[in-house]
Amino acid sequence: MTTLALLLMLQAPAQPAPVPAPAHELLEVKSVYILPMGNAFDQYLANAVTRKGVLQVVTDPAKADVIFTDRLGKTFEEKMRELYPEPKVEEPAKPEKDEKDKDAEEEKPAAFDVKNTLPDRPSTFGRGKGTYFLVNRATRNVIWSLYAKPSTGRPEDLNDTAKGVAGELAKAIDRQAKGQGR
Repeated sequence: MTTLALLLMLQAPAQPAPVPAPAHELLEVKSVYILPMGNAFDQYLANAVTRKGVLQVVTDPAKADVIFTDRLGKTFEEKMRELYPEPKVEEPAKPEKDEKDKDAEEEKPAAFDVKNTLPDRPSTFGRGKGTYFLVNRATRNVIWSLYAKPSTGRPEDLNDTAKGVAGELAKAIDRQAKGQGR
């Protein structure tokens, strides 16, 4: 009898695990710091985001919930480390080396000083001008992005594109507020 019950249990379709509700990260965002962008697009974007009332644009990166950028990769990561340095951990004091240890270090051949490192390759993320990313400052996850390339570098075109980016961000926030996801 127990074998039959076990077989029936194994053949019964497993109940799917409940899918967690989508994260509403955009709804938690209140303030944004905008990194410098090509053609001073950051200035147009700050103006459009402020005028539409989408988010509070801050000039102090410490006050920002998210970062607006037009590129990802190594340069972005370096900028994030510069803006938000990790707290320094105090190392325990190193014991004094005696004379024998100092002499041994000085006698090492120069060949041991050579580092075999490969050159850094530039990232291809964000190379296509016109892609904009909203990055969560705490998690460093991209929570929203959009491709909207200005047709030219003229101020009118940059301003129109910035208005479009701010409008699309406002729509994404509204969709999340209504529970429609992206």
